[in-house]
Amino acid sequence: MNTTTVGVDLAKNRFELAVADAEHRIQRRARLTRAQFAGFFGNHPASRVVMEACGSAHHWARTLQAQGHQVQLLPAQYVRAYVKRNKTDAADAGALLEAARCAEIRPVPVKSIEQQAIQQLHRLRAQCMGTRIARINWLRGALREFGFCIPLGARRGISAVRQALAACEPAVPALLRPGIEDTLVEIAALEQRCTRIERELAGLTHDDVVVRNLLAIPGIGLLSATALTAAIVDIQRFRSGRHLASWLGLTAREYSSGERRRLGRISKRGDVYLRTLLIHGARAVLNAALSAAHRGRPLDRLRTWALATQQRCGYNKATVALANKLARIVWATWKYQRSFDGNWALRTGSA
Repeated sequence: MNTTTVGVDLAKNRFELAVADAEHRIQRRARLTRAQFAGFFGNHPASRVVMEACGSAHHWARTLQAQGHQVQLLPAQYVRAYVKRNKTDAADAGALLEAARCAEIRPVPVKSIEQQAIQQLHRLRAQCMGTRIARINWLRGALREFGFCIPLGARRGISAVRQALAACEPAVPALLRPGIEDTLVEIAALEQRCTRIERELAGLTHDDVVVRNLLAIPGIGLLSATALTAAIVDIQRFRSGRHLASWLGLTAREYSSGERRRLGRISKRGDVYLRTLLIHGARAVLNAALSAAHRGRPLDRLRTWALATQQRCGYNKATVALANKLARIVWATWKYQRSFDGNWALRTGSA
């Protein structure tokens, strides 16, 4: 029996396998425990293994690659279309075999241990920031019930809370004071944890040439540069900057039929975290350009374009458009291994 492709539906403890021959006909099915799954491929001839890019997929991909197998990770949202009838583990494993035959579905590159560690540090920092924001909002809402108006902004808000604790009139109830003080201590601890994570990210990528080149791009800081390199892995899989921007969900959704073409809002597909970082970075670049223009300082071509777009489309649309352009600049900077130059197109033509 010539078995060449194995579809694997991953899980925590039970793994469903569908083994197909060279003509893509399923010859064998198996449902294995975690220990049995690890041993199955150790005794199996070198094969093409197809899995969804989901939790633990990169770990198992690295493990199977070390055993001599060829591993493909497919995007889960594209595999779903190949599930026939009811959704079961066996149906999912069979759907993977069908999806693997589609040349238009591009596999997800297998991440290294370091790249996954960087991603998890980003996830941890995002959770810490979310908890910090939730605690500050609770302080703001709780003190409002006793006549205190806490301003927006983390720094100003925390400072106003401390002033409220020290105020005599109106006074914060004694029953509530210990809870507020403990929350302030928790917020300070979360901020220190975020700072420590940022130092770890800086240390991990200190010698990374790609990260250093990306840091030279306006609006791309340490968080954006490290998150992009860890998520993208290989920039060569994107044929152009537009493909990268589309992968990030920064291009327009299309509703077209016949001779009528309609472009709507951005698709918001892909990684929400990466898209958020790019939009925040674009907002910072646009604000800095507005400030520089107000003071009469010279602007490069990128910032001049951003201001012209802001005047034509408004602030929010210009921010998203600039984020799209930053994604394209990231692609060109990474692919051609060159430093950022805001006036590049003035000398060399369109990049």
